[in-house]
Amino acid sequence: MKANKIHVSLLIIVFFFFLWSLIKPAHYPIWILEVAPSVIALICVFFLYRKLRFTTLTYCIIAMLTILTFIGGHYTYDDVPLFDWLQNHYDLSRNHYDRFGHFMKGLLAIVIREILLIKTPLHIGKWVQFIAISITLAIAALYEIIEWIAGKIAKRETKDFVGAQGDIWDAQWDMSLTLLGSFIALLLLTSWHNKLIEKNKG
Repeated sequence: MKANKIHVSLLIIVFFFFLWSLIKPAHYPIWILEVAPSVIALICVFFLYRKLRFTTLTYCIIAMLTILTFIGGHYTYDDVPLFDWLQNHYDLSRNHYDRFGHFMKGLLAIVIREILLIKTPLHIGKWVQFIAISITLAIAALYEIIEWIAGKIAKRETKDFVGAQGDIWDAQWDMSLTLLGSFIALLLLTSWHNKLIEKNKG
């Protein structure tokens, strides 16, 4: 019962961030492109809640990643105010919210790991870690391909969606940071995650 209350609270928080993000975003078409994948994921999680119950850690990760997406969609990833301030204060070459977001997407490895342990014959061990990292990196690469295609179709209109900020190595940076984030997430959270999975089974 306590876990259910936490899950409902997370849903309410995410919903309020969605509403805030929807109100006067910097660019509505870019907002749709940025937010749509997270909204689809949330709808799937919501409708599968009774059939596919995750640990609270996984729901927290999903909530946090969607909120980060809503923030980036509202301002565009180039212009999130806190990271604009960091750029100006520390004389950085760019707004790093995009890079921060891709690093945090490494937490998806925990979500994917749990799905693998629930829905496949895989057991806790090195193989499930390797596959979780591989799928996380594949998702990151797919997103970069989508950005590349969008940039080819409408260069000027999708500049804020791609968020490269003039860096020709932006896609490589994004994928590398997601990979690094997934390694760190699994290193720090695996033991705790295993306990939560066992508790969830009971």
